[in-house]
Amino acid sequence: MSPGDEQGYTETGHTRTRLPDSDPYGGAPRRPHRSSSRSLVTVVGVVVLLIAAIAFANRGGGSGGDDATTKGSKPQTSSTAPSGTRPVQANSGTIPSGFAHTDQGAQSAAANYAVALGSADMFNKAGRDSILQAIITPSRVASSEAAFDKAYTPVFSKSLGLNDDGTAPKGYTFVSRTSPIGTKVAQSTGNTTTVEVWCSGLLGLAGENSTNPVTNSWFTITMELEWAAGDWKIITHSQKEGPAPVPGDDRASSADEMSKAVDEYGGFTYAR
Repeated sequence: MSPGDEQGYTETGHTRTRLPDSDPYGGAPRRPHRSSSRSLVTVVGVVVLLIAAIAFANRGGGSGGDDATTKGSKPQTSSTAPSGTRPVQANSGTIPSGFAHTDQGAQSAAANYAVALGSADMFNKAGRDSILQAIITPSRVASSEAAFDKAYTPVFSKSLGLNDDGTAPKGYTFVSRTSPIGTKVAQSTGNTTTVEVWCSGLLGLAGENSTNPVTNSWFTITMELEWAAGDWKIITHSQKEGPAPVPGDDRASSADEMSKAVDEYGGFTYAR
């Protein structure tokens, strides 16, 4: 048999090689099915990435090694990141206390004290005195009560649409809330620390015919704290406007929506 007499064979010397038949339907040569192996590779790859990410995160702000090629290249813990440390021991509904004797503890105290100073309870005498006795250093409580009594007058209450005693008229809901956005230590000398608390606040009277609707404001409270009787207490504090972001285009809620939100949404204990 001469070369080429039998279809599908080639001859080299005395060896014949059978060539594969072409696809009778004219399609491309069939390939082994590899979807299962690819899926396995994908899963293994994801697991490896997750393990690497967790390991990288756990390195946090640890100290660098001696290797010159990596020294200083590790990410450091951000100064604005929460610590995750439980700072206080307090029952629900009370002003937190028992802060750590550290800068972190001072910032946690200042944030929670800002909430108390911006609450609706400050507008009535009994509630105000209770707050001041809890957060002001013992030697300054009496003078602070006197100073706040001069500020929270019946005239001031009326300017907000409140009764003379600082309570809301029937059918209205008084809103006064402060939410800390962040804190920083401005100065620290061990037993005395100055903390700045950047806050957002809500103030106004929610009701159908209110002439003082609830509005939002931005301000910074500066507190000088001292370590007294086993906790951080306020010596003095002051307030200034801002920093304030550009207002958004959110639709203002109705009086009913605002009243319902105030009644249903509770506050938080803040920790640095």
